[in-house]
Amino acid sequence: MSPNSSPNPRDFSFQTRQNNLKRLEEEEFDLLVVGGGITGAGVAWDASSRGLKVALIEKDDFAQGTSSRSSKLIHGGLRYLENKEFHLVFEALSERAFLMNSCPHLVRPLPFYMPIYKGDTHPAWLISAGMWLYDFLSLFRAPGLHQALSSGAVHRHMPFLKQKGLKCAFKYYDASMWDDALAIDVLVRAHERGACVVSRAKAVQALKNSQGEITRMMVADQWSDKIYDVRFKKLISCAGVWTDEVGKMLVKDLPKNDPNNQWNTWLAPSRGVHLVFDWNRIPVPGAVVMQHPKDGRISFVIPRHDFGPGITIVGTTDGPCHLPPDQIENEAEAIAEDQLYLLELLNEYFPDLKLGLTDIVNHYIGIRPLVDPARSAPHSGNASGKSGLQKVSREHTIDHGPGGSVIVAGGKYTTFRKMAEQIVDFALHDRPEWHGLRPDTDEPLFLPALPVSMQGIREHARARGYEIPDSIFDRYGADALEIYEINQKHCDHSVQDPEGFPLLEAQFRYAVRHQMVLSVDDFIHRRQPLALCRRDQGAPWRNTLQKALENELKSYIVHK
Repeated sequence: MSPNSSPNPRDFSFQTRQNNLKRLEEEEFDLLVVGGGITGAGVAWDASSRGLKVALIEKDDFAQGTSSRSSKLIHGGLRYLENKEFHLVFEALSERAFLMNSCPHLVRPLPFYMPIYKGDTHPAWLISAGMWLYDFLSLFRAPGLHQALSSGAVHRHMPFLKQKGLKCAFKYYDASMWDDALAIDVLVRAHERGACVVSRAKAVQALKNSQGEITRMMVADQWSDKIYDVRFKKLISCAGVWTDEVGKMLVKDLPKNDPNNQWNTWLAPSRGVHLVFDWNRIPVPGAVVMQHPKDGRISFVIPRHDFGPGITIVGTTDGPCHLPPDQIENEAEAIAEDQLYLLELLNEYFPDLKLGLTDIVNHYIGIRPLVDPARSAPHSGNASGKSGLQKVSREHTIDHGPGGSVIVAGGKYTTFRKMAEQIVDFALHDRPEWHGLRPDTDEPLFLPALPVSMQGIREHARARGYEIPDSIFDRYGADALEIYEINQKHCDHSVQDPEGFPLLEAQFRYAVRHQMVLSVDDFIHRRQPLALCRRDQGAPWRNTLQKALENELKSYIVHK
């Protein structure tokens, strides 16, 4: 089998995982990628597109860390203009255009409103100049040019926005995204190119060859506890907020006289809290940019009509993270402070809505893997060296690690493709036999069955008598037909679907077959936002989905 072949590229399931565990044991890989968030996914996609033989392991479910806990925005970084980081903004806006065009099922245009009040730090004329520069750097490829709105026009758009002192507002465009689903789609694309992708497989021990290079990794299957001895030529750590934990593991068994047997901490992680409300409670027509009067920090109010019955996400905060990533929920006091901070900001901008703690449907916490500004990073994208969490650059850092490994931290979701290209280039630099291999990642990120135009597929469905909700077409493209057929043949129709989640069991079974869902939590947290949109976290449907999971896994074990 060639590196870019796959026995069944449309299958990304429990059985795929079983097959890939066997591959880990039997094959030798060019690259082993540790970490299945958006950075690791991008690296696996990029490297496999160059013809390299790639394995990727993730200790939990894909995108379970920061990659499913973002503000869920694809943006150019309007704030970076103030720091004259024009190259970063241009690159991000180019990537925004690519993602909106190539995966419209996951990245969608979103209008933003920036209200300007008397006494604001930046005058309206300066914001206007920045908006024109933003349009220019996007090469005018946004869904629409920015507009300046009078206070009266703003009131017509949002009558509940604070009017006192309002001078005007600027409307511009960026995009929303399904962050976790995008990471998983990229992993599926890497799988289609032959990458050996395995979730719930933890790197536990690194072994060196006679030249001092890490070329073997003992990997534990989190389900069976079986240990696999994985062989490879180069290790790339894309562990995100677990970067320091992986780094300590890499040096754990080095000889005492080895000068590289110490791990110097990379990260100064930051905690970000988002609040979730019913959209009807904060019915904004687009995202709203807010600036906190106390510290000047920017937060967003983000409507998500495509998430279930419709929600509004508010965030994020920025505070130090004192606990390991797996224990962040235990910082209850800090999280409560963040909730009050955001509520204070909301009531400053929307006083008539009188929002309180009881209005919060849900919240989620993300940890940003920001590189410690005190760390010397000769290969960083931007080692600013400034102090203070808000001043840490969102650019990524790539550097040499123990035993010839490559360590990556930081980064920006919008530019994951460019970051992945730089990471792989860095990894290949000291391997002459790999020089000249270039990525082929400019093709669209469509799902395998998603055509450019859906009109014909919709007409085909209607001709066959299929009554498929538009939201299923919007999310799955032509695969909506498969979901409908699963619903007709295999689902329990006595259970009513939750509001905003039609054909729920069919979507779940599809995800088990094509998105490597191995538990109910994988689906309701990272394939569909069921837990996010409901106070009950989707509890009334857990038993139905669990039975469907058991049925699907039995089907794979018996018949495949």
